Amino acid sequence: MVTEGEPGSGSARHDDRVIAGRYRLEARLGRGGMSVVWRATDQLLGRGVAVKELPLDEALTAAEARRQRDLTLREARALAQLSHPHIIVVHDVVEDDERPYIVLELIDGGSLADRVAARGPVDAVEAARIGIALLGALRAAHASGVLHRDLKPANVLLERDTDRVVLTDFGVAQVAGAPTLTESGSFVGSPEYTAPERMSGARTGPESDLWSLGALLCTLLSGESPFRRDSIGGIVHAVVADDIRPPVQAGPILPVVRGLLERDPARRLDADRAEGMLRSFLETGRTPQSPQLGHPSRGWGRVSGGPAAGRSPGRPLRSVLVAALAVAALMGAGAFAALLFLDRDGDGSGGGGGGTPSSTGPLTPASRPPGLHPPRTAGPSASPAPSPTTSSAVVTSVTPSRSVGSGTSLSGA
Repeated sequence: MVTEGEPGSGSARHDDRVIAGRYRLEARLGRGGMSVVWRATDQLLGRGVAVKELPLDEALTAAEARRQRDLTLREARALAQLSHPHIIVVHDVVEDDERPYIVLELIDGGSLADRVAARGPVDAVEAARIGIALLGALRAAHASGVLHRDLKPANVLLERDTDRVVLTDFGVAQVAGAPTLTESGSFVGSPEYTAPERMSGARTGPESDLWSLGALLCTLLSGESPFRRDSIGGIVHAVVADDIRPPVQAGPILPVVRGLLERDPARRLDADRAEGMLRSFLETGRTPQSPQLGHPSRGWGRVSGGPAAGRSPGRPLRSVLVAALAVAALMGAGAFAALLFLDRDGDGSGGGGGGTPSSTGPLTPASRPPGLHPPRTAGPSASPAPSPTTSSAVVTSVTPSRSVGSGTSLSGA
């Protein structure tokens, strides 16, 4: 993830181009591995918009460039069919000088990553509100055959005046029935928020986005992902094998976090149940326990849950780790189109403690699933200061520039 400029530096780039005879580019808001997002004006309707530019790689052959453009536009058009109050709106898809541009809703507000970095973690009530909004957005996307695949604090906006939660940046999304730019053998996504079945190369589905939501909620509540480690290899191991330790601040909604961070996707909490549990917490102050689905497997070692979908229950942990660590090797080598960015803004890390007293209480030894430890105790290590870097492997994601004080515009395709 790459951002343009530092906070308050005023380094946003300016441009006077008019795209498709209609959209005047004004200031660059952010850039990523394969795209740039501009603040722009729709001269026909007289309104502000965001324009995502997908510049063609000059190293590509003419045939490869045409295929890249066709796949980009096909994916963008599919995503433009999504309509939900918590999903970024795609207004238009145009071409200019054989380059594709995606015209998006302009959101006046920063990301959840910005919010946590600037003001510290949120309390359980706010985390539940955000979680409900994102569950609605994910449900709408999944119903249309779209998997986001990169849900994290940097890809969720909070509108300044309304606090509306907006899911953005579908740049690495998977659309049912349509090939995408990311089907080149490279890993895409952000490892700290990536489900274990994706790490191990298993077939993935909507459940993988729900795992990412669980990790996101932990970050909002504590200031960092529970899978934060010092290296890509450490992150991968934490996701697929280490004991999962939810932060103590997750206590009030611990059953939801625990259910979403279930390693076996077949036993993971689904969107309907997760939303119902969060709504119950907001209404009563207590979170119902997550229903148990099936039986835990020993195939994943000392963790809650079982093997990834499509794998035999007895698959050794070693074979899963080999597959997952191959992902780390791929990202470290920069193979294919994958780009490795070290970006403080992409994880929503921030200092501070916070949280509210637990309404569910800690898990008892008798009720605790194998390998799932109780929340980490509060103390200096529970809410560390922001780390200088966090690892994020992405192909086409964009982070808004913090230097644009009046608002941000995110990519939605």
